[in-house]
Amino acid sequence: MTLNKILVSQPKPASDKSPYFDIARKYGVEIDFKQFIQVEALSAKEFRAQRVDILDHTAIVFTSRHAIDHFFALCAELRVQVPETMKYFCVSETISLYIQKYVQYRKRKVFFGTNGKMDTLLPLMVKHKTEKYFVPLSSVHNDEIADMLNAANLQHTEAIMYRTVSRIFEPGEIEGYDMMIFFSPSGIVSLKENLPNFAQGNTKIACFGPSTAAAIKEAGLRLDLEAPTAEAPSMTMALEQYLAKTNK
Repeated sequence: MTLNKILVSQPKPASDKSPYFDIARKYGVEIDFKQFIQVEALSAKEFRAQRVDILDHTAIVFTSRHAIDHFFALCAELRVQVPETMKYFCVSETISLYIQKYVQYRKRKVFFGTNGKMDTLLPLMVKHKTEKYFVPLSSVHNDEIADMLNAANLQHTEAIMYRTVSRIFEPGEIEGYDMMIFFSPSGIVSLKENLPNFAQGNTKIACFGPSTAAAIKEAGLRLDLEAPTAEAPSMTMALEQYLAKTNK
C-alpha cells in the first residue's frame, strides 16, 4: 500500500532542515504535524494539597523544559523565592541551558547528564549525597526516577507540578491519514478519546519507544512500524526505510 498522507503527533519542526521535510520531498508524501497532547499547569491550590515545601530542598532535578517552566511559574504563583544557593541537576546540557530563562547560569550550581536520561545524571547526584532533591513531575509518569534515587539512598521528594491532557480536535481533523506516528502513551489515549470508535483498517500506526508500543497493543491496535531499532535508531530513519519499500 502506497502512503500519501502521514500524521506526526508532534509540533511542526521550527527548521526547514528537519529530516521529515526531506522525506516528504523524496517520496512525494504529505506530512502533517499535530500535537495530540498538551501540558497544563497545576493551580497553586492543587500543588499545596500535596503538602510539599519546595524550600525544604537544596537541589532541583529537571527532566524537561516543561518541568522548568512550570516549576518557576508555580514558585511565582506561590510567592516562593528560590534561594541563590539552590542547585540544579538536569538530564541534558540542553535542558540545563534553558534554566537561564529564569536564573543566572553558574556552572558551580548547575549539573547535567550526557544522554538525556537519568542514568548519566545519577552519578553526579551521588557525588552530592547531602543534598535534598526535589523532583517536579507530570501527572503522567512512572516510578523510575523515585526507584533510582531510593536505590542510591538519596534524600528526595517528588511532586506533580503540571499535567498532560488530551488535545481536542475538530471533527475530521485527524481522519483520512494513511499513517499516524506516535511518541508517547498519552498520544494513544488522546486518539481514543477523540475517536472512540476508531477502526484502524488500512491505516498504518507507527511509534517511537517501547512504552508507546505497549500502549498501542493494549488499545487493541495494530503496530506497523516501531523505532528505535538497530537499523533505525530514529523515527525519521525508520519512516524512510518503510517508505523506500512501499513508495517505490
